[in-house]
Amino acid sequence: MNIALLIIIVVAIVLAIVGGLNSALSWLLWVALIVGVIALIAFLFRVISGNKRV
Repeated sequence: MNIALLIIIVVAIVLAIVGGLNSALSWLLWVALIVGVIALIAFLFRVISGNKRV
């Protein structure tokens, strides 16, 4: 797994925890969800394109 993708996933988890704990920062939960979905799509694209090369 790419190190940048791993960092994005960790940031998404941290933002989800912070957004869930503080209702005033609930927008961070949406940011975390969006970043997490982008990281998931990037990971799946990497896996799918990697399998076609083999």
